[in-house]
Amino acid sequence: MALALLFSGQGAQKVGMGRSLYEQSAAARARFDEADSILGWSLTRTCFEGPEEELTQTKVCQPALYVHGLALLAALEEQGKLSATAAGASQPSPRYALGLSLGEITAYAAAGVFDFATGLRLVAERGRLMQHACEQTVGSMAAILGESREAVAVLCKEFDIEAANFNAPGQIIVSGEREKVAAAVAASKAAGKKVIPLNVAGAYHSRLMESARAAFADVLREVEFSRPAFTVFTNTTGRAISDPEELRAALAAQVVSSVLWEDCMRSAVAAGASEFWELGPGGVLAGLARRTEKSWAVKSFSEFDDLAK
Repeated sequence: MALALLFSGQGAQKVGMGRSLYEQSAAARARFDEADSILGWSLTRTCFEGPEEELTQTKVCQPALYVHGLALLAALEEQGKLSATAAGASQPSPRYALGLSLGEITAYAAAGVFDFATGLRLVAERGRLMQHACEQTVGSMAAILGESREAVAVLCKEFDIEAANFNAPGQIIVSGEREKVAAAVAASKAAGKKVIPLNVAGAYHSRLMESARAAFADVLREVEFSRPAFTVFTNTTGRAISDPEELRAALAAQVVSSVLWEDCMRSAVAAGASEFWELGPGGVLAGLARRTEKSWAVKSFSEFDDLAK
């Protein structure tokens, strides 16, 4: 089996995430406890108890999803379901990793580009900077369903908005100034297209996040990046990258760039991935995978009971 790990993006979080892992896996508990120590506040309590309004904040949910993903990885290794290295292992070991938006940082950490603590500090700062950018701008997002990339490109040009996510065939997210997105939604609905406004704090993966990108790029310059231990795919390119400087540049650019998630998934399959394991709450990425290609083998792991799959 050529295994690819998938890590969740913002929006997958839910109150209670990780509680059973914490209670039943020493390895997962160590991740949550280390995160609380590094952050200086109880991410663990917010994950387990909420309130939902607090967990949903960009500066909270981004580190929460990062920690949850790597806690699942640690628990799978502890349970003997997954090997950190391929040498002499009877259980599967990851050969590929990819993450949606903030999940790309989780994928980098899983592949050893930087350690857990470094990645946590990065994702916490990314979340803080993006929340600040949201508070300084008036943006929104919407899902365009059943349309081609070309049709959405025309819509974006007409209303001066941007394509934020290419999640799966017929599922594209647009992003931009609230009034412009609202006008695009209204025009699309009038034309009989299926469009869903999203309940988000701002215009992620658009030029409205430029202040966050610039500040995050400065933060990234202070961090040492290593070559990944296995193949990682980047949202901005939709392909595999291994050079540390290219990985650094991709993380910074991603804040204002389109997330080419469908491209990443197809590139992983083309590279040889034969099974995907989603490590995160809700099974969102498994759903996108099945929408892209029903024949792909995908498992979702969210809580301790899932480790028996």
